[in-house]
Amino acid sequence: MEDVTSLTAIAMADKIRRREISPVEVVEAHLRKIERLNPKLNAFVQVDAEGALLAARAAESSLARGIDVGPLCGVPVSVKSSIGVARLRCEAGTRLRKGVVAETDAPLVARLRGAGAIILGTTNTPELLMAWETDNTLYGRTNNPWDLSRTAGGSSGGESAAIAAGCSAGGVGSDGGGSIRVPAHFTGICGLKPTPGRIPATGHFPDSVGPFALLGVVGPMARTVADVTALFEAMQGPDYGDPSSVPVPLRNPRPDQLKKIHIGFFEEDGRTPVTPETRVAVQRAAEALKRAGFDVSPYRPDGLEAARQLWWKIFGGVGAMLLGAMFAGHESDISPVLKDFLARAATLPEHTASSLLQTWIERDVVRAQVLSQMQDRPVLLCPVAAVPAFRHGERQWTIDGTNVEYLDAWSYCEWFNLLGCPAAVVPVGTSREGLPIGVQIVGRPWEEEMVLAVAQAVEQQVGPYQRPPP
Repeated sequence: MEDVTSLTAIAMADKIRRREISPVEVVEAHLRKIERLNPKLNAFVQVDAEGALLAARAAESSLARGIDVGPLCGVPVSVKSSIGVARLRCEAGTRLRKGVVAETDAPLVARLRGAGAIILGTTNTPELLMAWETDNTLYGRTNNPWDLSRTAGGSSGGESAAIAAGCSAGGVGSDGGGSIRVPAHFTGICGLKPTPGRIPATGHFPDSVGPFALLGVVGPMARTVADVTALFEAMQGPDYGDPSSVPVPLRNPRPDQLKKIHIGFFEEDGRTPVTPETRVAVQRAAEALKRAGFDVSPYRPDGLEAARQLWWKIFGGVGAMLLGAMFAGHESDISPVLKDFLARAATLPEHTASSLLQTWIERDVVRAQVLSQMQDRPVLLCPVAAVPAFRHGERQWTIDGTNVEYLDAWSYCEWFNLLGCPAAVVPVGTSREGLPIGVQIVGRPWEEEMVLAVAQAVEQQVGPYQRPPP
């Protein structure tokens, strides 16, 4: 029998809708795969087998009566354990929240259910999401299905591992500095960091409020761009619980509109070198877009280094202030990964009201500067990170004779959190070790549809998703 867990989410929903396979059959296949692979991957922190099967039977009953249960009919998905799913643990990887269970679904989860998706369970994160490697003292570390000695990334590493391994058809992560895009790049899947507020972050912990509302978003992850698009369309829309929320309608660009846009690409930022295979991946994606009829030329906007520095002042500086207060008196409970983040953030001067206000003003000035340059090139193509998936515990790398530090390796993502730009990741190449390498496609705020359309054009040219080795 066909392995239904290898189907795309869209193909899965289509086969279910045409009664070629049943929702129960699909959910059971995914539960078996989770049972077999999760002990090695440690992607899930909680599996709701009973709830998923109950939802699958309800979907099957509706289909038998001719009721359309939605565009994601019967598709099993997973959710990062920092996002509220009713009756499931929402601990965000910290002992301070051990046993915390969400009372209600976050709006995006409710919207996924309304579109017919079935929630399989929740997935692992680093403690309070403050790392690009998923590990914590509550559940331990998550391994990459391409190589168990390497990380699946962070902070949505449990999601990326589950999706890449076929344990779920897609899911939801969050991203304040690359936490959707880096895991997608590390595991060879696709992901979207939307504009703040395009998908409501209501129900996420930590709360997306204050300065973090400028940086942090929730977004879809899946094995193909089309699946990411389907999840995005199901979850997007305003919600008053998200301070960045704006009622932006879906606006899918026509093919003739797409081909008129100018795309700029760059292989490096002039500060942090990337591996040779990463440069090749960006070049390959640029050539793919040219073959597809796009106007593509080398270009790197000014202001990215200023954006990186301002991002760290907010993410690191404000993050350290908030976490320091939260963990006061509980220092012995902090995981090594979070201690590493706090030690790095401690090198920053503590914010005053004046310094935070100045940082916020400078952010708005830099954002305006970069976005004005994107009027002529509304889409940018660049690396996701300096390196592919790293070995557990690694914190620096040597590239072309230059030492690349931990935080610097992800600066290619951090800029666009500070700037509020939507950015998608699509796998394009592989490293010398056979690890996936993705590229990043970036657009102007609120233009997710344009970003996804360009990402799909790359995917169509370079070939379909490749599965990890058995």
